[in-house]
Amino acid sequence: MIDRTYFLFLISLLFMSMHTVTFGSDVPEPEGYRLEEYDAPVPLTLTGATTVDAIAVKKLRDEQNALIVDVIPAHRKPDFIPENQIWIPPDHAGVPGAVWLPDTGYGVLSETTVAYLTENLKKHTSGNLEVPIVFYCRLDCWMSWNAAKRALSYGYENVYWFADGIDGWTFEDFAVESLQVAPGQRQ
Repeated sequence: MIDRTYFLFLISLLFMSMHTVTFGSDVPEPEGYRLEEYDAPVPLTLTGATTVDAIAVKKLRDEQNALIVDVIPAHRKPDFIPENQIWIPPDHAGVPGAVWLPDTGYGVLSETTVAYLTENLKKHTSGNLEVPIVFYCRLDCWMSWNAAKRALSYGYENVYWFADGIDGWTFEDFAVESLQVAPGQRQ
């Protein structure tokens, strides 16, 4: 029988080997935003931002009161469920204290979504462009890369990109909490 510590060690080796194969596997930064295939290998960097891991995110949150922004899209009612049937979306587990701004990581945003993003960033930073902001989604997800790049274009000076996203957070065995979509999102 394998003891728990050895088992966790093997799992971490497997995770790291998978991570090495996908993360930063010579993926260049595009000039603009990523417009398709959002769940794909990502670059190692985002020019103008600092790439961080889960431990750094926790430290930024706890010691610098950084704004943590989750950009994972919200669950939508599947088309096959009839209109009159109740549908309850699953809980969305995120970094405790994060602000969930779904759909703000796509490459092209509607004017409504741009307003939703900019208004929430302004609200949660009190308009201070120097407040540290961390963007995340999942491992190998371009949405956080796009959202962080967009924040840089808005003039935010301390932008962090958490490339490993919620997968990296849970890998460190950090607690998660159920997040609610930030108010103001319009479909």
